[in-house]
Amino acid sequence: MSGEPSPDSEPQEPESEDAATPLLAPADGVPPLSIYVRDIAAAAERLRAGSGPFAIDAERASGFRYSNRAYLVQIRRTGAGSVLIDPVSHGVDPLVAMAPIADVLGDAEWILHAADQDLPCLAELGMIPPSLYDTELAGRLAGFDRVNLAAMVERLLGLRLTKGHGAADWSKRPLPAEWLNYAALDVEVLVELRTAIAEVLEEQGKTRWAAEEFEHLRTYVAQPTRRDRWRRTSGIHKVKNPRTLAAVRELWIARDRIAQRRDIAPGRILPDAAIISAAVNDPDTVEKLTALPIFGGNRQRRSANVWLEALARARATDDLPASSEKLTGPPPAVRWSRRKPEAAARLEAARTGLAEVSQRFSVPSENLLTPDLVRRLIWDWQPGDDVEQRVDAFLAGGGARPWQRELTVPVLAAALVEPAAPPEE
Repeated sequence: MSGEPSPDSEPQEPESEDAATPLLAPADGVPPLSIYVRDIAAAAERLRAGSGPFAIDAERASGFRYSNRAYLVQIRRTGAGSVLIDPVSHGVDPLVAMAPIADVLGDAEWILHAADQDLPCLAELGMIPPSLYDTELAGRLAGFDRVNLAAMVERLLGLRLTKGHGAADWSKRPLPAEWLNYAALDVEVLVELRTAIAEVLEEQGKTRWAAEEFEHLRTYVAQPTRRDRWRRTSGIHKVKNPRTLAAVRELWIARDRIAQRRDIAPGRILPDAAIISAAVNDPDTVEKLTALPIFGGNRQRRSANVWLEALARARATDDLPASSEKLTGPPPAVRWSRRKPEAAARLEAARTGLAEVSQRFSVPSENLLTPDLVRRLIWDWQPGDDVEQRVDAFLAGGGARPWQRELTVPVLAAALVEPAAPPEE
């Protein structure tokens, strides 16, 4: 059944936890770590001798390092086994060292789990997929309630992955043996998982949907954000005074420069809570600064002048930020009922219709359409003819895939055309 999707189809029931077989180590053992250029080239030739798609994963050091670079790359291919590659310790340009791997990987499909997390850091190494299969995204389209790798492996393959070291500092060298075992297991059964979830999608008539999603993900180019990144400081919602906001900004910028230079996660240089505290209290001496929480430690005492200089710049600047960020697009939906009640009513009708489609086809509503795209359509809508064609064109312009438009255009068109009563307060 590879044609039309099956409405009201129920996702498979998960395997019993007691029935799952623990997967404790790779079947062929943990492969040696390829560190030097000659080792990486040999790993590439080993992969070239295999056949079929490549199962790929990467480990980063999020929360420890400023960069989002890959500190370990794991690849497995039928007939070749697995390889583990250290892309940072070879002593040459990473693009040069990884070129043989990138060349081999251009020959066949990549299988990743949560590909959006790994594709950017792999691209930094010159590795670009010619085609893609994302098992996590496939699980979402299949209607699975749990789509992390361990849950899907247990559900579809009856194997239990042990909790690992995904949140560890993978920039650590040497990498511990148990970490390498965990990393090798992440690609051990990805090929089999891809086969299993593909069968589920085929039964549900969603194979084409998945193909469109994977191609969109493979070719997606993120647009640069216009938002001031310093406004993401945790706790900034408590700050309303423009001068205090300027202090947050200057402290954030000073911290970011240090973090980038030292390749350390900004929160490890100075926590957000300390930035807010210093901005609100505005100390002008070392004694006042170090009396604040966190700033009294030895490390922060050594950097006291850096933070005091940032606060001094905030006091002196004429470039005061607005108390709230100017955002493009429609206002938050909670304000619609007062500013544009007819749009609020249509949004409510659209949400109800999309929720029904989501439930009917067992696809999460966020995978049907992005909420922002729906809000933009409805807020700016002007009555007229050819409603469905106009809705379809708007969604296509916003990046919606054909399968998404097929399911949602009739629902949205109905919400926009039917007379709408303002929603109850």
